[in-house]
Amino acid sequence: MIVYDKLWQTMEEKGITQYALIKTYKISPAQITRLKRNESVSTHTIEMFCKILDCNVSDIMEYKKE
Repeated sequence: MIVYDKLWQTMEEKGITQYALIKTYKISPAQITRLKRNESVSTHTIEMFCKILDCNVSDIMEYKKE
């Protein structure tokens, strides 16, 4: 299972809020909800987060055995 726990930590470290993602970077609230629920998102979405947060994929998501 892919989990996005690291995303929230990285956002906190970079000082970027969910509000900023929605208002400044035009990220859909639905995408944020999908990430919170550890649901599937596209690689395009992951790429956008990497650009916004100036980080690597491993700073956003990780694989955990179920």
